[in-house]
Amino acid sequence: MGRFTNPRDIYFGPGALENLKNLKGKRAVICIGGQSVKRSGTLERAEAYLHEAGFETKLIEGIEPDPSVVTVMNGAKVMLDFEPDWIVAIGGGSPIDAAKAMWIKYEYPDCTFEDMCKVFGIPELRHKANFCAVTTTSGTGTEVTAFSIITDYDKGIKYPIADFEITPDVAIVDSDLVKTLPQKLVAHTGMDALTHCIEAWVSTARSCYTDAMARAAAIMIKDNIVASYNGDMDARATMHDAQCMAGIAFSSGLLGIVHSLAHKTGAAFIDYGDGAHIIHGAANAMYLPKVIAFNANDPVALKRYAELADAFGLSGADDRAKTRALIDLLRSLNDQLNIPHCIQHYGADSYPADAGFVPVEVFEERKATIATNAIGDACTGANPIQPSQEQMEAVLSACYYDTEIDF
Repeated sequence: MGRFTNPRDIYFGPGALENLKNLKGKRAVICIGGQSVKRSGTLERAEAYLHEAGFETKLIEGIEPDPSVVTVMNGAKVMLDFEPDWIVAIGGGSPIDAAKAMWIKYEYPDCTFEDMCKVFGIPELRHKANFCAVTTTSGTGTEVTAFSIITDYDKGIKYPIADFEITPDVAIVDSDLVKTLPQKLVAHTGMDALTHCIEAWVSTARSCYTDAMARAAAIMIKDNIVASYNGDMDARATMHDAQCMAGIAFSSGLLGIVHSLAHKTGAAFIDYGDGAHIIHGAANAMYLPKVIAFNANDPVALKRYAELADAFGLSGADDRAKTRALIDLLRSLNDQLNIPHCIQHYGADSYPADAGFVPVEVFEERKATIATNAIGDACTGANPIQPSQEQMEAVLSACYYDTEIDF
Protein backbone atom coordinates (compact mmCIF):
# COMPACT_ATOMS: atom_id res chain seq x y z
CA MET A 1 0.00 0.00 0.00
CA GLY A 2 1.29 3.44 -0.94
CA ARG A 3 0.67 6.89 0.45
CA PHE A 4 0.68 10.32 -1.19
CA THR A 5 0.45 13.24 1.26
CA ASN A 6 0.40 16.97 0.55
CA PRO A 7 -0.58 20.13 2.42
CA ARG A 8 -4.33 20.72 2.51
CA ASP A 9 -3.87 24.00 0.62
CA ILE A 10 -1.11 25.29 -1.67
CA TYR A 11 -1.49 28.93 -2.63
CA PHE A 12 0.74 29.91 -5.54
CA GLY A 13 1.44 32.73 -7.93
CA PRO A 14 2.07 36.46 -7.48
CA GLY A 15 0.47 37.87 -4.35
CA ALA A 16 -0.20 34.47 -2.74
CA LEU A 17 1.20 35.75 0.57
CA GLU A 18 -2.09 37.58 1.11
CA ASN A 19 -3.73 34.25 1.93
CA LEU A 20 -2.24 34.52 5.43
CA LYS A 21 -5.18 36.73 6.31
CA ASN A 22 -7.50 33.75 5.80
CA LEU A 23 -5.97 31.70 8.62
CA LYS A 24 -8.16 31.23 11.70
CA GLY A 25 -6.73 31.48 15.20
CA LYS A 26 -5.60 33.72 18.05
CA ARG A 27 -1.80 33.52 18.30
CA ALA A 28 0.78 32.91 15.58
CA VAL A 29 4.50 32.49 16.04
CA ILE A 30 6.54 33.57 12.99
CA CYS A 31 9.88 31.87 12.36
CA ILE A 32 12.46 33.53 10.09
CA GLY A 33 16.15 33.31 9.33
CA GLY A 34 18.28 36.38 8.66
CA GLN A 35 17.44 39.96 7.81
CA SER A 36 16.48 39.52 4.15
CA VAL A 37 12.85 38.75 5.02
CA LYS A 38 12.75 42.03 6.92
CA ARG A 39 14.58 44.10 4.28
CA SER A 40 12.30 42.86 1.51
CA GLY A 41 9.18 43.84 3.44
CA THR A 42 7.92 40.26 3.44
CA LEU A 43 7.85 40.01 7.23
CA GLU A 44 6.01 43.33 7.57
CA ARG A 45 3.37 42.24 5.05
CA ALA A 46 3.00 38.83 6.68
CA GLU A 47 2.50 40.37 10.10
CA ALA A 48 -0.05 42.82 8.69
CA TYR A 49 -2.08 40.01 7.11
CA LEU A 50 -2.01 38.00 10.34
CA HIS A 51 -3.02 41.02 12.40
CA GLU A 52 -5.86 41.64 9.95
CA ALA A 53 -6.98 38.07 10.65
CA GLY A 54 -7.03 38.85 14.38
CA PHE A 55 -3.78 37.16 15.41
CA GLU A 56 -1.37 38.23 18.11
CA THR A 57 2.11 37.44 16.76
CA LYS A 58 5.49 36.50 18.22
CA LEU A 59 8.73 36.46 16.24
CA ILE A 60 11.47 33.83 16.38
CA GLU A 61 14.34 35.14 14.28
CA GLY A 62 17.98 34.47 13.53
CA ILE A 63 17.53 30.84 12.52
CA GLU A 64 20.87 30.01 10.97
CA PRO A 65 21.55 28.19 7.69
CA ASP A 66 21.60 24.47 8.49
CA PRO A 67 19.77 25.01 11.79
CA SER A 68 21.13 23.37 14.90
CA VAL A 69 19.58 21.20 17.58
CA VAL A 70 20.17 24.10 20.02
CA THR A 71 18.19 26.49 17.81
CA VAL A 72 15.32 24.02 17.66
CA MET A 73 15.18 23.57 21.41
CA ASN A 74 15.38 27.31 22.09
CA GLY A 75 12.60 28.03 19.60
CA ALA A 76 10.39 25.38 21.15
CA LYS A 77 10.77 27.10 24.53
CA VAL A 78 9.44 30.32 22.98
CA MET A 79 6.46 28.43 21.58
CA LEU A 80 5.75 26.76 24.92
CA ASP A 81 5.64 30.19 26.57
CA PHE A 82 3.58 31.90 23.84
CA GLU A 83 1.23 28.96 23.10
CA PRO A 84 0.51 29.66 19.41
CA ASP A 85 -2.24 27.91 17.50
CA TRP A 86 -0.45 28.60 14.19
CA ILE A 87 3.23 28.33 13.37
CA VAL A 88 4.14 30.41 10.31
CA ALA A 89 7.63 29.74 8.93
CA ILE A 90 8.93 32.18 6.32
CA GLY A 91 12.13 31.72 4.36
CA GLY A 92 14.19 29.04 2.71
CA GLY A 93 14.67 25.51 3.89
CA SER A 94 16.45 26.42 7.12
CA PRO A 95 13.74 28.39 8.99
CA ILE A 96 10.98 26.11 7.73
CA ASP A 97 12.89 22.96 8.69
CA ALA A 98 13.76 24.40 12.10
CA ALA A 99 10.14 25.42 12.71
CA LYS A 100 8.96 21.89 11.88
CA ALA A 101 11.27 20.45 14.53
CA MET A 102 10.24 23.15 17.03
CA TRP A 103 6.63 22.19 16.33
CA ILE A 104 7.28 18.60 17.42
CA LYS A 105 8.94 19.73 20.65
CA TYR A 106 6.15 22.26 21.29
CA GLU A 107 3.48 19.58 20.98
CA TYR A 108 5.51 17.00 22.92
CA PRO A 109 7.84 18.79 25.39
CA ASP A 110 9.37 15.52 26.60
CA CYS A 111 10.36 14.50 23.07
CA THR A 112 14.14 14.38 22.59
CA PHE A 113 15.99 15.10 19.36
CA GLU A 114 16.79 11.41 19.14
CA ASP A 115 13.04 10.69 19.33
CA MET A 116 12.43 13.12 16.45
CA CYS A 117 14.92 11.27 14.27
CA LYS A 118 13.08 7.95 14.44
CA VAL A 119 11.95 7.63 10.83
CA PHE A 120 8.16 7.92 10.55
CA GLY A 121 7.90 7.60 14.32
CA ILE A 122 6.54 11.00 15.36
CA PRO A 123 3.24 10.97 17.29
CA GLU A 124 0.19 12.78 15.99
CA LEU A 125 0.60 16.57 15.82
CA ARG A 126 -1.96 19.41 15.57
CA HIS A 127 -3.22 19.11 19.11
CA LYS A 128 -1.79 22.58 19.83
CA ALA A 129 -1.00 24.20 16.46
CA ASN A 130 -1.22 24.03 12.70
CA PHE A 131 1.64 24.88 10.38
CA CYS A 132 1.95 27.30 7.45
CA ALA A 133 5.13 27.44 5.36
CA VAL A 134 5.98 30.44 3.16
CA THR A 135 8.91 29.67 0.88
CA THR A 136 11.22 32.48 -0.24
CA THR A 137 13.67 30.30 -2.18
CA SER A 138 13.19 27.93 -5.09
CA GLY A 139 14.74 24.62 -4.20
CA THR A 140 14.13 22.79 -0.95
CA GLY A 141 10.42 22.10 -1.42
CA THR A 142 10.17 21.86 2.36
CA GLU A 143 6.95 23.87 2.30
CA VAL A 144 5.19 20.71 1.07
CA THR A 145 7.34 17.88 2.44
CA ALA A 146 7.36 15.44 5.31
CA PHE A 147 11.02 16.19 6.04
CA SER A 148 13.21 18.49 8.10
CA ILE A 149 17.02 18.61 8.17
CA ILE A 150 18.66 19.57 11.46
CA THR A 151 22.41 19.66 12.16
CA ASP A 152 24.14 18.33 15.26
CA TYR A 153 27.29 20.45 15.16
CA ASP A 154 28.89 18.51 18.00
CA LYS A 155 28.87 15.44 15.75
CA GLY A 156 29.25 17.29 12.45
CA ILE A 157 26.23 15.44 11.04
CA LYS A 158 22.95 16.55 9.46
CA TYR A 159 19.99 14.46 10.53
CA PRO A 160 16.80 14.17 8.48
CA ILE A 161 13.53 14.10 10.41
CA ALA A 162 11.01 12.17 8.33
CA ASP A 163 7.32 11.83 9.07
CA PHE A 164 4.10 12.76 7.27
CA GLU A 165 2.98 14.45 10.51
CA ILE A 166 5.30 17.41 9.80
CA THR A 167 3.87 18.03 6.33
CA PRO A 168 2.63 21.65 6.52
CA ASP A 169 -1.10 22.31 6.54
CA VAL A 170 -0.76 25.33 4.27
CA ALA A 171 2.00 26.16 1.77
CA ILE A 172 2.40 29.59 0.17
CA VAL A 173 4.46 29.63 -3.03
CA ASP A 174 4.48 33.32 -4.03
CA SER A 175 6.69 34.06 -7.03
CA ASP A 176 6.97 37.71 -5.97
CA LEU A 177 9.14 36.58 -3.06
CA VAL A 178 11.97 35.22 -5.22
CA LYS A 179 12.55 38.13 -7.59
CA THR A 180 15.59 39.40 -5.67
CA LEU A 181 17.25 36.08 -4.84
CA PRO A 182 21.07 36.20 -5.07
CA GLN A 183 22.36 34.48 -8.19
CA LYS A 184 24.36 31.90 -6.23
CA LEU A 185 21.27 30.92 -4.25
CA VAL A 186 19.28 30.55 -7.48
CA ALA A 187 21.91 28.11 -8.74
CA HIS A 188 22.17 26.01 -5.61
CA THR A 189 18.48 25.77 -4.83
CA GLY A 190 17.64 25.09 -8.46
CA MET A 191 20.00 22.13 -8.63
CA ASP A 192 18.67 20.91 -5.28
CA ALA A 193 15.19 20.85 -6.83
CA LEU A 194 16.40 19.00 -9.92
CA THR A 195 18.07 16.44 -7.67
CA HIS A 196 14.75 15.96 -5.87
CA CYS A 197 13.09 15.16 -9.18
CA ILE A 198 15.71 12.72 -10.40
CA GLU A 199 16.09 10.88 -7.10
CA ALA A 200 12.32 10.58 -6.72
CA TRP A 201 12.10 9.32 -10.32
CA VAL A 202 14.32 6.29 -9.61
CA SER A 203 13.42 5.78 -5.93
CA THR A 204 12.20 2.36 -4.90
CA ALA A 205 9.28 4.14 -3.16
CA ARG A 206 8.11 5.97 -6.31
CA SER A 207 4.56 5.66 -7.61
CA CYS A 208 2.53 6.87 -10.56
CA TYR A 209 1.55 9.87 -8.42
CA THR A 210 5.13 10.88 -7.63
CA ASP A 211 6.29 10.07 -11.17
CA ALA A 212 3.90 12.62 -12.64
CA MET A 213 5.23 15.42 -10.44
CA ALA A 214 8.89 14.39 -10.75
CA ARG A 215 8.83 14.21 -14.55
CA ALA A 216 6.92 17.44 -15.09
CA ALA A 217 9.01 19.38 -12.59
CA ALA A 218 12.28 18.04 -13.99
CA ILE A 219 11.40 19.25 -17.49
CA MET A 220 10.39 22.67 -16.15
CA ILE A 221 13.65 22.99 -14.23
CA LYS A 222 15.82 21.81 -17.11
CA ASP A 223 14.18 24.37 -19.40
CA ASN A 224 14.31 27.33 -16.97
CA ILE A 225 17.15 27.04 -14.46
CA VAL A 226 19.83 28.79 -16.50
CA ALA A 227 17.50 31.59 -17.60
CA SER A 228 16.39 32.04 -13.99
CA TYR A 229 20.04 32.21 -12.93
CA ASN A 230 20.63 34.88 -15.57
CA GLY A 231 17.76 37.05 -14.31
CA ASP A 232 14.74 36.06 -16.40
CA MET A 233 11.81 36.69 -14.03
CA ASP A 234 9.35 34.54 -15.97
CA ALA A 235 11.78 31.63 -15.72
CA ARG A 236 12.27 32.33 -12.04
CA ALA A 237 8.51 32.21 -11.43
CA THR A 238 8.35 28.88 -13.27
CA MET A 239 11.23 27.58 -11.16
CA HIS A 240 9.35 28.53 -7.99
CA ASP A 241 6.40 26.37 -8.98
CA ALA A 242 8.64 23.57 -10.28
CA GLN A 243 10.60 23.27 -7.07
CA CYS A 244 7.34 22.93 -5.14
CA MET A 245 6.23 20.16 -7.49
CA ALA A 246 9.61 18.49 -6.96
CA GLY A 247 8.98 18.68 -3.22
CA ILE A 248 5.62 16.96 -3.67
CA ALA A 249 7.36 14.23 -5.68
CA PHE A 250 10.03 13.39 -3.15
CA SER A 251 7.95 13.90 -0.02
CA SER A 252 5.97 10.78 -0.88
CA GLY A 253 8.44 9.21 -3.35
CA LEU A 254 11.54 9.66 -1.18
CA LEU A 255 15.14 10.29 -2.21
CA GLY A 256 18.45 8.45 -2.45
CA ILE A 257 22.15 8.58 -1.71
CA VAL A 258 22.80 11.94 -3.35
CA HIS A 259 21.01 13.38 -0.36
CA SER A 260 22.55 10.87 2.05
CA LEU A 261 26.00 12.04 1.00
CA ALA A 262 24.99 15.71 1.01
CA HIS A 263 23.63 15.37 4.54
CA LYS A 264 26.77 13.65 5.81
CA THR A 265 29.35 15.85 4.08
CA GLY A 266 27.67 19.23 4.64
CA ALA A 267 29.08 19.75 8.13
CA ALA A 268 31.73 17.01 8.14
CA PHE A 269 34.59 19.48 7.65
CA ILE A 270 33.15 22.43 9.55
CA ASP A 271 35.84 22.20 12.25
CA TYR A 272 38.54 22.54 9.61
CA GLY A 273 37.65 26.12 8.74
CA ASP A 274 34.78 28.56 8.42
CA GLY A 275 34.59 27.98 4.69
CA ALA A 276 34.53 24.20 4.90
CA HIS A 277 30.75 24.00 5.07
CA ILE A 278 29.44 22.44 1.87
CA ILE A 279 26.16 24.13 0.93
CA HIS A 280 23.43 21.54 0.46
CA GLY A 281 22.36 22.49 -3.06
CA ALA A 282 25.95 22.66 -4.28
CA ALA A 283 26.64 19.25 -2.76
CA ASN A 284 23.66 17.75 -4.58
CA ALA A 285 24.76 19.34 -7.85
CA MET A 286 28.27 17.91 -7.52
CA TYR A 287 27.22 14.44 -6.40
CA LEU A 288 24.23 13.81 -8.68
CA PRO A 289 26.17 12.82 -11.85
CA LYS A 290 28.31 10.37 -9.85
CA VAL A 291 25.35 8.76 -8.13
CA ILE A 292 23.48 8.39 -11.44
CA ALA A 293 26.48 6.48 -12.82
CA PHE A 294 26.56 4.26 -9.73
CA ASN A 295 22.82 3.59 -9.77
CA ALA A 296 22.85 2.92 -13.51
CA ASN A 297 24.39 -0.46 -12.68
CA ASP A 298 20.85 -1.41 -11.63
CA PRO A 299 18.89 -2.33 -14.80
CA VAL A 300 15.63 -0.78 -13.59
CA ALA A 301 17.32 2.50 -12.64
CA LEU A 302 19.20 2.56 -15.96
CA LYS A 303 15.93 2.29 -17.86
CA ARG A 304 14.38 5.04 -15.73
CA TYR A 305 17.30 7.41 -16.34
CA ALA A 306 17.04 6.73 -20.07
CA GLU A 307 13.32 7.51 -19.99
CA LEU A 308 14.06 10.83 -18.31
CA ALA A 309 16.71 11.55 -20.94
CA ASP A 310 14.01 10.95 -23.57
CA ALA A 311 11.72 13.41 -21.78
CA PHE A 312 14.55 15.96 -21.87
CA GLY A 313 14.95 15.47 -25.62
CA LEU A 314 18.41 13.93 -25.31
CA SER A 315 19.65 11.42 -27.85
CA GLY A 316 21.44 8.10 -27.48
CA ALA A 317 21.66 4.75 -29.22
CA ASP A 318 20.68 2.77 -26.12
CA ASP A 319 19.83 3.26 -22.45
CA ARG A 320 23.48 3.59 -21.45
CA ALA A 321 24.13 6.26 -24.05
CA LYS A 322 21.00 8.14 -23.02
CA THR A 323 22.03 7.99 -19.37
CA ARG A 324 25.47 9.26 -20.29
CA ALA A 325 23.80 12.15 -22.12
CA LEU A 326 21.80 12.90 -18.97
CA ILE A 327 25.01 12.99 -16.92
CA ASP A 328 26.64 15.26 -19.49
CA LEU A 329 23.64 17.61 -19.36
CA LEU A 330 23.88 17.88 -15.57
CA ARG A 331 27.60 18.63 -15.73
CA SER A 332 26.90 21.28 -18.35
CA LEU A 333 24.29 22.87 -16.09
CA ASN A 334 26.84 22.98 -13.26
CA ASP A 335 29.27 24.75 -15.57
CA GLN A 336 26.65 27.31 -16.60
CA LEU A 337 25.67 27.87 -12.95
CA ASN A 338 29.30 28.21 -11.79
CA ILE A 339 29.14 25.15 -9.54
CA PRO A 340 32.29 22.98 -9.35
CA HIS A 341 32.17 19.28 -10.15
CA CYS A 342 33.70 17.91 -6.95
CA ILE A 343 34.56 18.55 -3.31
CA GLN A 344 38.26 18.96 -4.14
CA HIS A 345 37.47 22.19 -6.01
CA TYR A 346 34.61 23.39 -3.79
CA GLY A 347 35.40 26.84 -2.45
CA ALA A 348 38.28 27.44 -4.89
CA ASP A 349 38.74 30.86 -6.44
CA SER A 350 38.94 29.14 -9.80
CA TYR A 351 38.74 25.53 -10.85
CA PRO A 352 40.12 23.12 -11.75
CA ALA A 353 43.31 25.13 -11.33
CA ASP A 354 42.96 25.74 -7.58
CA ALA A 355 42.21 23.50 -4.64
CA GLY A 356 39.15 24.15 -2.50
CA PHE A 357 38.46 24.16 1.23
CA VAL A 358 38.96 20.47 1.96
CA PRO A 359 42.52 19.09 1.51
CA VAL A 360 43.04 15.55 0.28
CA GLU A 361 44.49 14.32 3.56
CA VAL A 362 41.51 15.63 5.56
CA PHE A 363 39.06 14.00 3.16
CA GLU A 364 40.86 10.66 3.18
CA GLU A 365 41.05 10.64 6.97
CA ARG A 366 37.28 11.12 7.28
CA LYS A 367 36.05 9.24 4.22
CA ALA A 368 35.23 5.95 5.92
CA THR A 369 33.27 7.60 8.74
CA ILE A 370 31.31 9.79 6.30
CA ALA A 371 30.47 6.75 4.17
CA THR A 372 29.29 4.82 7.24
CA ASN A 373 27.10 7.74 8.30
CA ALA A 374 25.70 8.06 4.76
CA ILE A 375 24.73 4.40 4.68
CA GLY A 376 22.76 4.99 7.87
CA ASP A 377 21.02 8.10 6.53
CA ALA A 378 17.24 7.93 6.18
CA CYS A 379 17.47 8.64 2.43
CA THR A 380 19.60 5.59 1.65
CA GLY A 381 16.75 3.11 2.06
CA ALA A 382 14.96 4.16 -1.13
CA ASN A 383 18.06 4.27 -3.33
CA PRO A 384 17.97 1.82 -6.29
CA ILE A 385 21.13 0.08 -5.03
CA GLN A 386 21.86 -0.45 -1.34
CA PRO A 387 25.58 0.34 -1.22
CA SER A 388 28.12 -1.55 0.82
CA GLN A 389 30.72 0.33 2.84
CA GLU A 390 33.23 -0.18 0.04
CA GLN A 391 30.79 1.03 -2.62
CA MET A 392 29.77 4.12 -0.64
CA GLU A 393 33.42 5.02 -0.11
CA ALA A 394 34.01 4.61 -3.86
CA VAL A 395 31.10 6.93 -4.70
CA LEU A 396 32.31 9.43 -2.10
CA SER A 397 35.80 9.35 -3.61
CA ALA A 398 34.33 10.06 -7.03
CA CYS A 399 32.49 13.02 -5.48
CA TYR A 400 35.77 14.33 -4.07
CA TYR A 401 38.12 13.73 -7.00
CA ASP A 402 35.58 13.95 -9.89
CA THR A 403 36.52 10.48 -11.14
CA GLU A 404 34.33 8.33 -13.35
CA ILE A 405 32.12 5.49 -12.12
CA ASP A 406 31.60 2.69 -14.64
CA PHE A 407 28.17 1.44 -15.65
